[in-house]
Amino acid sequence: MDIAVVNKLPTRAANAALVLCVAEKKNSPQYSLPAEAASAITRALKRGDLPKTANKTLVLHDVPGLSVPRVVLQRTGKLRKDRASATITEQALGISDALKNTGCDNVIIVLEAIDHPSTMTAAAVAQLMATVIAAEQYQFTEHPRQEKSAPSALKTLTFVADKKLTTGVKRSAARGVAIADGMALTKNLGNLAPNICTPDYLGKLARKMGKGDTKMKVSVLDEARMEKLGMHAFLSVSRGSRQPARLIAMDYRGGKKNAKPIVLVGKGVTFDTGGISIKPSAAMDEMKYDMCGAATVFGVMKVCQALQLELNVIGVVAAAENMPDGEASRPGDVVTTLSGQSVEILNTDAEGRLVLCDTLTWVEQFKPKAVVDMATLTGACIVALGHVCSAVLGNDDDLVDELYAAGQASADTTWPMPLWQDYQSQLDSNFADMANIGGAPAGTITAACFLSRFAENYPWAHLDIAGIAWKSGANKGATGRPVPMLMHWLMSQVR
Repeated sequence: MDIAVVNKLPTRAANAALVLCVAEKKNSPQYSLPAEAASAITRALKRGDLPKTANKTLVLHDVPGLSVPRVVLQRTGKLRKDRASATITEQALGISDALKNTGCDNVIIVLEAIDHPSTMTAAAVAQLMATVIAAEQYQFTEHPRQEKSAPSALKTLTFVADKKLTTGVKRSAARGVAIADGMALTKNLGNLAPNICTPDYLGKLARKMGKGDTKMKVSVLDEARMEKLGMHAFLSVSRGSRQPARLIAMDYRGGKKNAKPIVLVGKGVTFDTGGISIKPSAAMDEMKYDMCGAATVFGVMKVCQALQLELNVIGVVAAAENMPDGEASRPGDVVTTLSGQSVEILNTDAEGRLVLCDTLTWVEQFKPKAVVDMATLTGACIVALGHVCSAVLGNDDDLVDELYAAGQASADTTWPMPLWQDYQSQLDSNFADMANIGGAPAGTITAACFLSRFAENYPWAHLDIAGIAWKSGANKGATGRPVPMLMHWLMSQVR
């Protein structure tokens, strides 16, 4: 999607739509217009054609006095300063919905007419709106289908802004589009059929992304190498599958040569049957989404490349398939991790933490500034937080606070949970250093407690994205989250 910034309403906009906000109890737009146009819009509003409900829209055609063929009137509600990014996101979603199937190829948004708190700049508003509107154009086209979806007509996003804001708004809006492109890759990988998106497929994709990029070095470890290293917890997950596991590292060096890198680790279980502790068959197809943590890492790395982010970021993907056969791990098996700690596998469906624990030990070699892992790890997270936000837990309060703040700013929210010593005893085992499950109570927390035992040598945070990585039902599909939150955090780290 192209970005344009102008300093006044365009005089020529043949197939565009102009977005105008209307305050909750007003019958006139929040922007000065030519008298003829203002009069026509006021008449429509006084007729009650636009409901007095926040984010409702009304599309008017051929308004006299304006060069654009469409005007989108959008009702605004009361601005909540603590939820400003969510309010702007809802506005952007309303705009996108109003323009669907219209053939509009250019949406024009007057930035000064968008309500936002003084602490939020016009550039930040533009970035958020660009992310949402560009992301809403996503269509999944990777599988052959007889009936093809019509491509989106929207090609350009134009902001009307004060001249002195032009450079900042254009740069920020371009960042927003880049984030949406990263989300699109994350969605594509999540939505791909699991017979296509295998661990080997992900390894080849990483190599393709690194090809020709002098700032990115890609390495892919196969099972023989992982076996030699002693990653027996990781390999216990893939034992029952004909698809060999892969450990993938995308080492992007955009920052200072000696600056410590930020490491992002993604759970990449490309299909999860549960193994011997097999899942119910209903909706098991959605277990192709158990690699959305890995898909997020790919999306973030794509944005880092596109923006030439001046930061050292290493994206690590722990990719495996969890299947039941005669070689599969059994409940009661004991494996030794790369760290030397032993684990009693009480439930083979608690496999994500097994691929992650060895990976968290392996990334110590990078001497990271911080490590953030993301995983569709526990159904308990959905019970606790629903499908609104991810959970964040970690061993460094400052890091957890930064991720929480990034979620608030990007409207890709996360919520802190305690990682107290009190919960660790639930992982006690009579036959190993720990069990891989801690029982039903506090399932999200005990899963993080398990991972914490392998992340003691660096600042670490864990994102449980089970509730937000994909949607079920009629709108089934990957969401691309938490790419926006992670990118907001990473960009805040650039000094």
